[in-house]
Order: sequence, then C-alpha cells, then structure tokens
Amino acid sequence: MPAQIFDLVVRRTWRVPLTAVSTGDAASVARRFDAVLLTSGYKASGRLLSYLGTLSPQDARLVAVQTLAVVHEALGAHVQHNTYFQDFPQNVPDTLDFWVSCLRDALQEVPGAVKVFAGRTGIDLLALPRYGRYQHTYEEMVAAHDAFVPALGDRRTVLDVGGTLDEEAHRLYLHLAGSTTPLSDADLVALALLAQHCGGMEQPATVPTRTARAIVNATHVLYGREVQADTVTDVLRLACALSGGDVTLEAATRFRSLPRPVRRVLLGTLDAVVAASPAKLGDVAAHREAWKRLGERLHPHEHRGPGARVFAVARGDEDAPSLAARVERSFASGARAEALRLLAAAPGTLVRRADHLLRSAADDAEATAVADALVRALPGVSGRVVLGLREHLENRRRPDRDRRVFVNRQGGAWAVPDERADLPADAVAALARACDAEVLRRVPRPQDLVVEPDFLDVALPLSARARPDGAGVLPRGSRTRVTDELLRFFVHWRQQATDTDLDLSCLLLDREFTDAEHVSWTRLRGGGFVHSGDLTEAPDGATEFVDVKLSGIRRDVVVPEVHVYSGERFDEVAEGFFGFMTRDVAQTGLPFEPATVRLKSDLAGQGRVAIPAAFLRGGDGWEALWLHLNLRGRSRFNTVEGHRVTTTTLVRDIAARRYLTVRYLVDLLRADGVKVHHELPQGTGPVTYLGFDAPEDLPEGSRVVTTQNLLDLVPA
Repeated sequence: MPAQIFDLVVRRTWRVPLTAVSTGDAASVARRFDAVLLTSGYKASGRLLSYLGTLSPQDARLVAVQTLAVVHEALGAHVQHNTYFQDFPQNVPDTLDFWVSCLRDALQEVPGAVKVFAGRTGIDLLALPRYGRYQHTYEEMVAAHDAFVPALGDRRTVLDVGGTLDEEAHRLYLHLAGSTTPLSDADLVALALLAQHCGGMEQPATVPTRTARAIVNATHVLYGREVQADTVTDVLRLACALSGGDVTLEAATRFRSLPRPVRRVLLGTLDAVVAASPAKLGDVAAHREAWKRLGERLHPHEHRGPGARVFAVARGDEDAPSLAARVERSFASGARAEALRLLAAAPGTLVRRADHLLRSAADDAEATAVADALVRALPGVSGRVVLGLREHLENRRRPDRDRRVFVNRQGGAWAVPDERADLPADAVAALARACDAEVLRRVPRPQDLVVEPDFLDVALPLSARARPDGAGVLPRGSRTRVTDELLRFFVHWRQQATDTDLDLSCLLLDREFTDAEHVSWTRLRGGGFVHSGDLTEAPDGATEFVDVKLSGIRRDVVVPEVHVYSGERFDEVAEGFFGFMTRDVAQTGLPFEPATVRLKSDLAGQGRVAIPAAFLRGGDGWEALWLHLNLRGRSRFNTVEGHRVTTTTLVRDIAARRYLTVRYLVDLLRADGVKVHHELPQGTGPVTYLGFDAPEDLPEGSRVVTTQNLLDLVPA
C-alpha cells in the first residue's frame, strides 16, 4: 500500500513525498537523478535536489528509482517502442510496393500463403510471414537511429519535494473528495485507494459529488462514523461501494453478503432519508432492479422502519411517482404553473430543464416568470451546474447554430440537426448575466492573478467522467497551440488473452470538413505524412506511429484515430494508450522520445474507436482540440475509411461549439477589478498562478492551479 500511495502522490501532484530514512551524502545520486529526468522532459527543483542530497546514497537511489518509474509510466516510456520499419520515419516504402515484397517473400518461404477462391486469387495479408510482425529487435532498431537532439521547445516539467507521505496522501484525498465535478473512473479508483490509507485521518466535512461520497461513506462505515446521505440513491451507491461494485450505477453490481452491523447502517440511513422526506421514494424507480437485488442481501422484511418502504416501491407494492413523473403530468394537463412550482423545490432539476421551460413558454410573461424562477434557483445549485447553464446559453444564442452534439459519460457521441425553437432573447440575456454574477460571487478574488496566455483556452472541467487517465490530458473542448512543425502520433498496446490488432490512422480534412484523405495501414505514405507500418498482434506489446509534417500537408484538419481491427476492446487489453509528440523536423532520435511527449492518454471503455483529439489550422498556426470520444464501432474490421462520415460530423460539430474556458473566469475577474498579469510581477506578495507548469520562484503562500488540479477552478 505505501508504494502504491507514493506512486499515486507523485503522479497526481508531481511532488516527491518525504520519507523517514537515514541521512548521508547523496549529492552525486541527486545529480544523476536530475540528468535522467531531463531526458524525459522533467527536472528536479532545487528543493528536491537538496532533499535527495541529504539522504544516504542507498535511500536516495530508492526514492530516485521509484520516482523515475512513475515519470516513465506517466509518459509511456516504461515500455520499449519498436517500429515495423526499422528506419522509420525514413525508408518507409510505398504501400503496394511493400505488399508485393511481402508476397514475393511468402511465395519463396510459404507456398500456401496465396489462396485461390472461386477462380480468382485473393491475398490474406495476415498469413504472410513478414506482414504485421516485427522483423528486427528493439536493439537493432535503436542502432539504426542517431542520438536524440534536444530542442528549446521540448517540455520541462518541474518535480518538487512535498510533505511526508501521509501529509501528501491526505491532501490529495481531501482534494479528490472535495471535487465539485464528477470524477473520472481513474480518479474514483485513486480516491478509493486514498480513502483506505487515510481512513484514520481527518475526514472531509462535505463531499459534493454523489459518486465520491459513496466511496468516502464506505470508509466511514468501516470506521464506525456517520455517513453522509440525503437521497435513497446515496444509500444504493454506498451499498455498491461496500460490495466493490460500480458507484456510478452504470454497470450492475453483484452485492455481497454484508455483516449485520453494516446492514443496520444501510437500513438506518434509509430510515433517516425517508422519514425526513417521503418524496425521496420517487427516486427508487430509476434503479428498481438494483434495489431488488440489494433487498435480497439486506433482509428488509425483518426491518420495521420507514426505510423498508424503499423495497416495497421497488417490488411495485407501493406507488411513489418521481418528481419527473409529477412534472410531466402537470405539463400534460396544462398546469404549467404547478409544474414550475414542483421544479422550484428541486433547484438542480429546475436549472437543468431551463431550455425546455423557456422555449415552451406560452408568452413573454411566462418566459419572464421562468427566467425569474431560474435566477432565484441559481444560489441553490452547484457551481458546475451554474457554469453548465452559462455554457448552454452561450451556444443557444449563436447565430450559426444548426447542430446539436451529445456526448455520454463513456465518451460515446452523436450529432443531430438542432430543430429547437429559439429562446426568448431578453430572458436569455438576463439569465446569462445572473449566471455571471453568481459565478463571480463564488470564485476567490486574488489581488494579483498570473495566467499563462496559452492556458486561457483550456476548457473548464465541468465533468471528468469521460476524460481518460494520462499525462497532459485536458478537458474536452480545450484548445492548445502547436508550435512545432512535426506531429508524431503513437499507440501502444499489449494483448491480454487473444491476438489483438489496433490500428493507428489519421483522417485529413479541408477547412470545410468535406474533402478527405487518410493515413492508415492501407496508405503508408503521402504528401506530408508517413505511417510506421501495420502490426497485427501484441503478445509482448506493439507500437504504431504516424508522422504528420504540418507545413507539408494540403489539409487543414488532422484527426488521429485508434481502431480495434480485431481482438480485444480497449478495456480488455492488458495495456493500451495513445499519445502525440511534437518535434522540430530537424530533430533526430528514436521514434519515441519522452521529452517530446505532449500527451499520453490511456485507452479505456467498451468502445472500439477512439478519437482523442483533432488538430486544426487557423490564421496564426495550428492548435489541438481535445475530444475524448470513445465510439462503439463495429465488432471487427474498424477502419478510418469506414468511419469517415461519423468522424467528420462529430469533429466539425464539436469544433463549432463554444466551451467555457479559463478565459471566461479571467475576464470576469478582470472586469471586477482583479489585476491580471501574463508574467510574474516583481515585488508582489502571494499570487494566484494559472498555467501548465508553475515556476519555482512563486512568492510564499501563492495559490497554483495547473492541469494537475484543474478541478479547483470550478467553484463549489
């Protein structure tokens, strides 16, 4: 457990915890550690080097090895990245020439490689001995490449020294538990691990999100503390957490046999919730089958408290209409004022239905009444909901709005024509101003705000559910500048039980998202791009690369994609990740150089087509647009050509959407009198710093927000 916590703290904070070790002189170990870090695009702060230098050499080496392992895994540098073509990106043949050479060799070595079907010759590429399998060792590939030449633009992320392991773990635990936005699956796993480690420490006073609350509550039950629950669904999530199941309730949980004291806690909590508000029974129907299965473990027939009514509702023995059902009934009967009154008692539900209420208003008076009710509800909802409404209104009043894009919690996406009626302009303007005022009321006001200019276009993380784990991952809708000439995409995977073929491809589109060409295993070379070669199995791991020289392509949009051609899904492979590097075209080195990695994003979920990002050419250069799409695809034989229409539509519509970014918060604060700087001012006290990496010389007491703790930007 301590080793796992150490890795988690370093990976999530880029701080190395202090450890209780012997002292000595390990200055030489610290220097070597920093030198190795530099090859990965990291460097040790002066404080970290001083700390390592005071340890005994043996302990310093242990800390250095552990830290380097975390850094390498974060970037994808913990595995060997071989290439099919040994000299990639040089000497990659034309596709047809390559296939012909494979066939020629097969005829010489394996005569049965050519099969005749119905009087015509068909070629099975996968049967050819040379196709899809490494023809050289990693060491032979390394020998074929020159040494890496660093560039000024290569990334430099600073690792600092932190507090003790318990202090850092507790700080991270409180940070994740206190998140105001739903956590990703990887964050929930991290929170569960930290909750076990920090169970005997001070606990968060409140846990805003329901899924995180379930995990914290599970620890409270084990330590005999009072659980936080104000809905019956909170109790269901807690039961899932105690059974090692899915607290998001998206997958069915097999409930365990629970000890009698735990059953008493769950039933007692249900008693308290139902006694305080019997209307909460209306939430049972949404998860009726899960409640039935849980009832088999809790034995509610032995319990006489009000909580037993939950299981009666689940069985259908008692009627308990949900709030949504009562609202719909009121709308159907024409009692719109009654529907608004019902929704006013649930501010979050009211705000989420703002668009429907406004566009269906019978007249201007009703639209004004709806807008007034929404304004009154804003102080009672979370900051994430306020920001979500503000972003929605911004897109609804776009003059060029003609499409709607939906992205679910797993990253699945689809787009449809937007046929909704326009919203009342006056009501929308008033509601947008109210959202701005409410956000400004909640965000801290620093005396000096320092913002990296490129950080302004990072989207606010209104939800982390579909965001994969990795390094350099930004929320969907974020845009970052690409300053180097060469983009190098990579995908690495290692199969679990069956032969698995993942294919890295690119779709190249013009500015209007119409004319298209592609890069894939069927088209290895073209104007400005080159593919490293197709690999069709990965028992020990395999990597594919695609180089795109941005100044050499005719297109204005580059969309990298990862397809499951055959074998295991993304969530079934032993390991899988996508990423991209940026390089100067003159830089030499291995195909994979960790110092040039800008993104490493884990492949996860039940989809078979991943579209992590798109790259768009603008008036002043190229920029990356973060997408995090995980499409279902077909069961086999997914190709970039087969998904061209779907990919084009989704990328075009997401690129047209307006996301709330850091710029929105900065502009609000600037208008309110906060001093905003793009460089650290001299002679000031503590500042709030927003950027990709914080400098070492910030004044004592400064607040720092980077990609590591981006969730802190969303107010409670």
